[in-house]
Parts: sequence; structure tokens; C-alpha cells
Amino acid sequence: MAVAELPAEKTLVRKERSLWEEAMIRLFKNKVAIVSLAFITILILVAVFADIVAPFTYYDQDLLNNNAIPEWMLIIMPPGAENYATITDKFPLGADHLGRDLLSRTIYGARVSLGFAFVAALVSLILGTVYGMISGFVGGTLDNIMMRIADFLYAFPFLVVVILLQTYFKAIERRGGAGFFFELNDQMGGMLFLFIAIGLIDWINMARIARGQVLQQKRMEFVEAANAVGASDTRIITRHLFPNILGPLIVYTSLQIPSYIFLEAFLSFIGLGVNPPTPSWGIMISEAVEGLRSYPNQVLVPAVALSLTTLAFNFLGDGLRDALDPRMKE
Repeated sequence: MAVAELPAEKTLVRKERSLWEEAMIRLFKNKVAIVSLAFITILILVAVFADIVAPFTYYDQDLLNNNAIPEWMLIIMPPGAENYATITDKFPLGADHLGRDLLSRTIYGARVSLGFAFVAALVSLILGTVYGMISGFVGGTLDNIMMRIADFLYAFPFLVVVILLQTYFKAIERRGGAGFFFELNDQMGGMLFLFIAIGLIDWINMARIARGQVLQQKRMEFVEAANAVGASDTRIITRHLFPNILGPLIVYTSLQIPSYIFLEAFLSFIGLGVNPPTPSWGIMISEAVEGLRSYPNQVLVPAVALSLTTLAFNFLGDGLRDALDPRMKE
């Protein structure tokens, strides 16, 4: 009599998750970071579709309702504000001294601040990563020369250099072939020269981080294995080194974005940022400072937007740092 064969035991194979999948799981467990990410996403959408979302354009004026405030904002106004201010619900958050809607200008100001921050961060990421990776991977004399150049540029005070460059760009005459750049700068509301000023100097820290990561990673076994099988230097850099150093670079970039937002606000505050009437949170605060005691809402609206945005990016940067750190893995 034949003996019935027992069914073979099924072996459960657990699918290994990649490092990026593990990082995303850790990130989504961080509730503060996810709330910040949701806030930033909504803010980006509002900025992109400002023409649709904003109730007015940023330059529409109603001189009969300048410095107007809605009735619900009387609780934050000085005592007796109803005796000297125009009370109207036409503007949800009030109007400035030229009768322009504060909410609309804040929405359009988000487009300026976020656009500047993202472009500045992208320029810094690209230039710094390429420069640092080449320096760290090649090493030797070239590494020493490239790092001495970076040290020389790092010796200049960043903020002073940006202010001097902006002052120079606004002072030189529009002649010759440079006229095209001035016209393009005017079309961009004065942001082109800001991008140039940032791109010339702010990639140095990113280059140092990229170089340090490459120096650490290029001695790892997977790089030696790639060398052993005859992989080219370009393939090693792009397919092996870059994906492994991208995490720290993303974290540093996300933590730098708030500083770019503050920098744009500061430059606009002192008159070296975007060109009026293009709205910026810094320009709005600068224009409202003189009437702070009588109309605090004109400072409060852009200041709250600026504070919430920088806090959201800081919380998201902290969450990304924790998520991309392998030591955080349980």
C-alpha cells in the first residue's frame, strides 16, 4: 500500500524593503512632519493657482478703502480703532495703505517666497553636489585646489556679498546686451538677479557635504566591487555614489529652505528684493511697519504666513533627517 506523501511545508518569504521605502515608512509615522508636508503642499498649490484662489489681484487698489479692516479683526486692533479705521468686509483680512487686499497680496507673496527658496535650493543642490562629488572622487591635487577655491569663497560674508551684488545689479545702467537680462528681470519681478546672487556663493556648504559623503562612501565594498568588474568612473558616480549620498543632501536642502525664505524677506524689507508692486512678505512687512501701532493687522498677516511656512519646513526637515538616518531603524 502506497504511503500518501505529505504536502511540503510552505516557506513564507518576507519581501525586503529598500532603504527609501523604510525611510518613507518612518517619515509617515512622524505626525508633525506629515502635517507640515500637508501644509507645504497646500501652500504650493495656493501659490501656483494664485490667479484663481486670490479674491483680487495683487495690484488692485481701492483708495476709498485704504487701511480698511473687517469687523471680525477689531479684537486684535488697538482700542478705538473703529473711530479712525474704515470697517468693511470687502477684504477678508483688511487692506493696506493703498487699498490693496492683504489676503491676495499674501497669496501672491507666497509665490515669490517659495519660488525664490526652491530655485535657490535647487541651484545650491546642483552646483554643490557636482562640485563636491568631483572633488571627493578624484582626490589628490585636484581635490586640494577645488577645496581651496571653496575656502576662499567661504571667507566672504554671504549676506554682505548678496547685498553688494543686489546693489550693483540695481545701480548699473541698462545698455548693450545686458538690456535683455534687465527686461527678463523686470518680467520676473526682480527675482532673476536674486537667483544669480544666490547661485554665485551659496553652493559652498553643499559642496563640502557632498565631498565628505563621497570620501566616506568611495571606500565601501560596493564601490570596490564596481571597480573590480570594470565599471567606469561616471557609472560609479551616478549609479552607486550619488544614490547613497542623496539622503543627507536632501535633508540639508530642506533645512536650508527656511533660511532662503527669511533671506528673501530680509532683502525685500530693506529694498533689495523684488521690485514693487510685486508682492513679497518682506515688502509687505516693510510697508506696514510705519503704521504698526494703528494697523497691526497689516504686519501680522504676512508675518504669520512667514512664520508658519518656515516652521513647516523646519519640522519637515527634522522628519526627513530622522527618516533617512539608518540608525533610526528599529
